[in-house]
Amino acid sequence: MQLAHLNASDASALLKQQSKLLIVEDEVLFARAVMRRLQKAGYECEHVESLQDARTIVKQFSPDIVLLDMRLPDGNGLDLLAEFVTKHVAVIVMTAYGEISDAVNAIKQGAIDYLKKPIDLEELLLSIQKAETATIQSNSLDYSRQRNAHATEGVELLGDSLAMQSVKTQIRRIAQLVASDIVPPTVLIGGETGTGKDVAARLLHLSCQDKNKHSDKPFVHIDCASLPAELIESELFGHEKGAFTGALATRPGLIEAAEDGTLFLDEIGELPLSLQAKLLNVLERRVVRRLGSTKERAVPARFIAATNRDLHEMSLNGHFRQDLYYRLNVMSIVMPPLREREGDAMLLARHFAAQTSRRYGLASPTFSPDAINMIQNYTWPGNVRELRHQVSRAMLLCHESRITNIDLALPIHQQVVSSTEHSIHTKLDAAEKDILLQALAETKNNVSEAARKLGITRMTMRYRMDKHHIVP
Repeated sequence: MQLAHLNASDASALLKQQSKLLIVEDEVLFARAVMRRLQKAGYECEHVESLQDARTIVKQFSPDIVLLDMRLPDGNGLDLLAEFVTKHVAVIVMTAYGEISDAVNAIKQGAIDYLKKPIDLEELLLSIQKAETATIQSNSLDYSRQRNAHATEGVELLGDSLAMQSVKTQIRRIAQLVASDIVPPTVLIGGETGTGKDVAARLLHLSCQDKNKHSDKPFVHIDCASLPAELIESELFGHEKGAFTGALATRPGLIEAAEDGTLFLDEIGELPLSLQAKLLNVLERRVVRRLGSTKERAVPARFIAATNRDLHEMSLNGHFRQDLYYRLNVMSIVMPPLREREGDAMLLARHFAAQTSRRYGLASPTFSPDAINMIQNYTWPGNVRELRHQVSRAMLLCHESRITNIDLALPIHQQVVSSTEHSIHTKLDAAEKDILLQALAETKNNVSEAARKLGITRMTMRYRMDKHHIVP
């Protein structure tokens, strides 16, 4: 039997083990009637008649939901509301007809719902279910934040190549710009698929936390390409109850979930044009408004976006908003492809092999000379992600933890084995450097103008300059 087909009493019976209820009400007969109905539905209940008694019993009873009257012998229920909200206890306010303004204030201060007296007990059960749903969603967001926090532990960008040293230097510089009393700059990370853009984002998040001496700020990763088109707006911005069909309860969005941490918008180029204007508004005004709401909430989070597409070209073709592109591209980092990271492929291969051996309890791995030669000469079109998968697979299939070229099983046509071809690549690099220097000279070291002259984006221009160690 599915929950969707149950009435309020049956649904409460299924959820009875999840919630303990405290009734704070000075009308004893009414409170007893409520207790009897809730206990019949399977809830564990307690009743007190004053604010003082409520503060005392909370320590022993630890309720999940509080039914709170507004007018009590020793004060207003609002005096107790903040204490419950701080302890993450869901509150349903019970109010007489003339106290609606108090109920509205209670909602603004964090109450889940309010009910007017005389209260329909079946309506009360539905309101309790709503409070349980809201609590589950809140706990889910808390878990997501904790999970993402753990996911950033031990994050590092491996690589000793000049290209990776340049990336690490850029991350350190950006982290130094972040201070707690200013709006953090947005960062756009570009690069081919599999180059480690998400790792760079997590490392930047951690670097900025160290700068501000905070280690518990959330890191919320949003893959814009994988969110369903019909749900992406609600997932990002949140919604109020009844905002659309199926919105049975209020739910904060992922932008709010990032709080004062980092919101990482992966594959930002896949975000629909219809939502790009809303995201731009969030970045410009630092506020977010849920679907169906008129209230704006402050957004203190740092924004990092990543893409494997040329957003500048997309903006010129009308496939990406130009104003959003320029707003995202305040600070930029371009992750180099693995084929341009001289010496890093073998370092990463050993790291991934050791990682796999620890995970499966295997002996420490070694690589045969032909495997080393293959790893160093392969072009790695899938970059670091492809390397990790191939090495992990080879580690599981190899004999006595010794990886050979046969275990790697890489396509031969992607290997760079010819010394003549290597010489061609060297000449091509030199020619590219000369072209960049000439463009900079003609534009008097104006990087943006030089990029336009060459028909490339400013981000690509900066990456090529870093690659060839060109400092205007």
